[in-house]
Amino acid sequence: MKKLSELPATAICGNDISSSVLYVSALAIMAAGQYAWLSLLIVAAVLFLFRKIYGEVVGALPLNGGAYNALLNTTSKSMASLAASLTLLSYMATAVISASEAMHYLSGIVPALPVQMATIILLALFMGLTILGLGESAVVAVVIFLFHLASLTLLAGTVTYFLLHHGLQTLYANYQLPTPHGSVGMAIFWGVTAAMLGISGFESSSNFVEEQKPGVFPKTLRNMWIVVSIFNPLMAFLALAIVPIPEVGLHASNLLSHMGGITGGPWLSRLVAVDAVLVLSGAVLTSYIGVTGLIERMTLDRILPGYLLKKNKRGSSYRIIITFFLLSCSILLITRGKVQVLAGVYAISFLSVMILFGVGNILLKIRRRKLPRPERAGWLSVLVGVAAVLTALVGNIFKEPNPNEPANIVVFAEYFIPAVFVVVVMLNRIALLEMLLQFIEYLFVPILKLVTNVNQKIYTTIDKIQAQEFVFFTRGDNLPNLNQVLLYIKHNEHTKKIKIVTVQPDGEPPLDDKLDKDIEFLDREYPEIDIELVKLKGEFGPKMIQDLSKKWNIPVNFMFIGSPGDHFPYRIEALGGVRLII
Repeated sequence: MKKLSELPATAICGNDISSSVLYVSALAIMAAGQYAWLSLLIVAAVLFLFRKIYGEVVGALPLNGGAYNALLNTTSKSMASLAASLTLLSYMATAVISASEAMHYLSGIVPALPVQMATIILLALFMGLTILGLGESAVVAVVIFLFHLASLTLLAGTVTYFLLHHGLQTLYANYQLPTPHGSVGMAIFWGVTAAMLGISGFESSSNFVEEQKPGVFPKTLRNMWIVVSIFNPLMAFLALAIVPIPEVGLHASNLLSHMGGITGGPWLSRLVAVDAVLVLSGAVLTSYIGVTGLIERMTLDRILPGYLLKKNKRGSSYRIIITFFLLSCSILLITRGKVQVLAGVYAISFLSVMILFGVGNILLKIRRRKLPRPERAGWLSVLVGVAAVLTALVGNIFKEPNPNEPANIVVFAEYFIPAVFVVVVMLNRIALLEMLLQFIEYLFVPILKLVTNVNQKIYTTIDKIQAQEFVFFTRGDNLPNLNQVLLYIKHNEHTKKIKIVTVQPDGEPPLDDKLDKDIEFLDREYPEIDIELVKLKGEFGPKMIQDLSKKWNIPVNFMFIGSPGDHFPYRIEALGGVRLII
């Protein structure tokens, strides 16, 4: 499949994060008043720290999955699955909210538009576009992204021209108003808490990094940061210069369009509204692309059913895309189109994902410190960045709720608990099947024939799951390292078979029998696991891995190695998905 260059890759994730300017300016002003632009600048500074955090993790592990992939390669499947569940919730909330807000903007142009039905049609449209393939999706994303930047630039220029002729009286009047929350510090704090919604989507690029050309990923982070750092504070400042703060709440859903109407007239107001429809639709596309990359990776790791991996002739995982569409529509219908109740899910889930990405960076530094990476984030940057996002998360959890709406954490729990339940069931399906087996035996012992038939089916299912063989490539590691490998397999993978493979370059003398004795010892210590020692001649590398995968019928992502050092001749992504476990 053709890889994405800088512009289309930036456009796909940039539409999501840059669409935030349409609502974050109003949210920040309502929270921080005249200091909103300063809060947005602080958020841009935090995002600058996360550029390095994301760059280090994805540079070392350039595989789809974002925070899930980072934690999968540094900790357990359970912790990685927690990050994946949060990411899925974030994408679902992004898709539904963006689609609904886009149709609300469109209803301002077409008053007779049935918003809820139009939202479903928009979700279906981008479902079809994503099924057609990433190339076609990227072209649409680029057009939307460039039009959005041009519209924002035109709006900023028009407002500036207006101010040059009409003065700064409104800005001066806004600064004479009382400071929100009683102090500048508290105003900025609550402004930052609200403004953090303006960086949602920054994690999207890491979920389709495998579809990007080498070196493109860090450029997408840089480009997203530039757009957010310029336009979000600028639009908040310009809004303060022409709109009295008490009126901002009346135009919270269309503040930029209102600014265009004040300074340029109806034509500019409509242009901004059209731009809002397009870029919010682009955020829907980002959700489809990001969630597809994430679920594909989770399914390959057997956290979700393999049924989802079926692809069409264009290479699209259409079952994942259709499932995501149905889930998004169900949320829309359950909330009866009042998707503002999803704001709590949106804020808490994506902020939690960013925190977990920071945790993944810390674990990478500690547990995989020898793993090569193109850039490194300093410890101070990581700790400050994670602390800032954690503070914003706490603020979103404990902020005073709307009297007519449930608290953020309540709505979040209503969606998070079922998502985690599905993942927990998949991770513990053997234990659950065994419990089911015991229950059936206890309940139906009098009906011996029925019990026997059911027993056989369940044992067959368990044996099929555990029949998957795994591979660990060793250079002759010492016994403690090999024991660590067996412990990881025992606690994290459903299998009874593992090949311990050692590759000796041609021309070198045979290895001594120490490794054979170590394997014999481990075979006695782990009688439930069938351990096979395989000694090969040749050169260890991508070709050998692919050849062995085909020969043994073992997927590459079920093959493990220890963390390579600086002298390892291959990048980790060149190995085709081999995982690190020590």
